[in-house]
Amino acid sequence: MAARAPAIGIFDSGVGGLTVVHQLIAALPHEHLIYLGDTARYPYGTKSAEVVTRYTFENARFLLDKGVKLLVVACNTMSAVALDALRTQTEVPIVGVIEPGARAAVAATRNRKVGVIGTDATIASGSYTRALRALEPGIEIYTRACPLFVHLAEEGWVDNEIAEKAVAMYLASLRQSRIDTLVLGCTHYPLLAATIAAYLGPEVQLVDSATETAREVAARLDAHGLRAQSGAGSTSFFVTDVPDRFVKIGGRFLGTAVDSAVRIER
Repeated sequence: MAARAPAIGIFDSGVGGLTVVHQLIAALPHEHLIYLGDTARYPYGTKSAEVVTRYTFENARFLLDKGVKLLVVACNTMSAVALDALRTQTEVPIVGVIEPGARAAVAATRNRKVGVIGTDATIASGSYTRALRALEPGIEIYTRACPLFVHLAEEGWVDNEIAEKAVAMYLASLRQSRIDTLVLGCTHYPLLAATIAAYLGPEVQLVDSATETAREVAARLDAHGLRAQSGAGSTSFFVTDVPDRFVKIGGRFLGTAVDSAVRIER
């Protein structure tokens, strides 16, 4: 039997990166995917840059040891804090979630007023601001940390009164700023997209970094001649804590049931 082709490695602090996996499965149906959720040390959004960087390298090493051909840092916090450092230490191509989202936002905006929402660490890092300004120096950028959105997404409270009030509380200032584009700078936030869109109105376009990241991965595979052209793809899941909660809520992010996950020791 022929050896299986190398996989794409994807990692996140928990379940949010499954929104990226969902888009990768749709865009690259022949690829084998290996996902690692660092559920034992989740969440990363409130941790220091030093800690986030250390965890990022440890997660990447687990997947690199499995011989992956490309790494996806499917976490805005890790992409914001540690992506550049990781690239200097790794030979395989690496795709984060910030640059693809920034490019899509610049392409979408008409009035050059862009909002970005994310975790405390992502917003504090200024990574989206730098990425957007590198592409369009004169762009106006309005940022807002929305930490409660993560918990609402995981609880499945994405379209009820609680979600509506949280969205209004966090995004009132962005609506007043008359942005016409909003980057969902956390992989949990697409689950709240409908409620966010209803509050901001049809004149504001939402940019889902998960969708844009999948496009970037496909382009990077093609550029390196690494895309699988045939055969059925597969997805396997690893976590660093007991997998019960990951399996239970993972389907909300993946779009289909997560049948099982393997716990690894740290």
